[in-house]
Amino acid sequence: MNNSEGLKSFRQSLSGLPQWASERILQQINQLTDYEPVIGIMGKTGTGKSSLCNALFAGEVSPVSDVAACTREPLRFRFQVGGRFMTLMDLPGIGESGARDTEYAALYREQLPRLDLVLWLIKADDRALAVDEHFYHKVIGEAYRHKVLFVISQADKVEPTSSDNKLSTEQKKNISRKIGLLHELFQPVNPVCAVSVRLQWGLRVMTERMIRCLPREASSSVVSQLSAPLRTDAVNKKACDDFGETVGSVLDAVSAMPLIPAPVRTIIQTVRDTVVSVARAVWSFFF
Repeated sequence: MNNSEGLKSFRQSLSGLPQWASERILQQINQLTDYEPVIGIMGKTGTGKSSLCNALFAGEVSPVSDVAACTREPLRFRFQVGGRFMTLMDLPGIGESGARDTEYAALYREQLPRLDLVLWLIKADDRALAVDEHFYHKVIGEAYRHKVLFVISQADKVEPTSSDNKLSTEQKKNISRKIGLLHELFQPVNPVCAVSVRLQWGLRVMTERMIRCLPREASSSVVSQLSAPLRTDAVNKKACDDFGETVGSVLDAVSAMPLIPAPVRTIIQTVRDTVVSVARAVWSFFF
């Protein structure tokens, strides 16, 4: 990762602008490259949240919140790869009791605006989905549905289970049915995924969908935390394109500022495409 090389390229592409304008843009690009995503992960106890996170992310993990604190508070874990950080928020499981769920509903409503994405795990052999359904429609509601990615976990536990180290044709059919059922019950914005960490099955597809669901400013930082086998060309390309588009938005925002002189606005609009191309070209320096 060579940030100074990357910033030098940006500086050159902005050299036609007055210094105050190019500094303003560079400062915002810098903030973009330091963006620290926050991903929530939820599901009933036993859905395999920890094993999925260990399979997805490569970073060293340190608990941010005091584990001895009340478990009804979300636990935060910070992942670090090189100089990059990402926070994972382990949201308390629902369905323990009605009183707890009311309390959790308030907690979720407070946290949802701060999260870039929520991975909602449902165990492949879990048939009691009424609580999840109620919680999704009442608490997540319309406002945050786009932030949720449903993941059917432990796909190898779908009937008929076998001792083989791969999913049978019957199991795959039943997983497809389960996916269909979740689409009916929840009508999610994002397509439902299914994974088996034990068999290392479905993780790449899930990762690609996860990167597509993230806000554009968050995808690159999340990609930098992924374990190596999941950093596919498709994942890198999506994050790289997102970075280019976000840098383009920075230029648009500066150009739209009310006190910007017209000649400066014209220069910003003229160099915009070049700066976006530079962003894509230097993406790997940053991430």
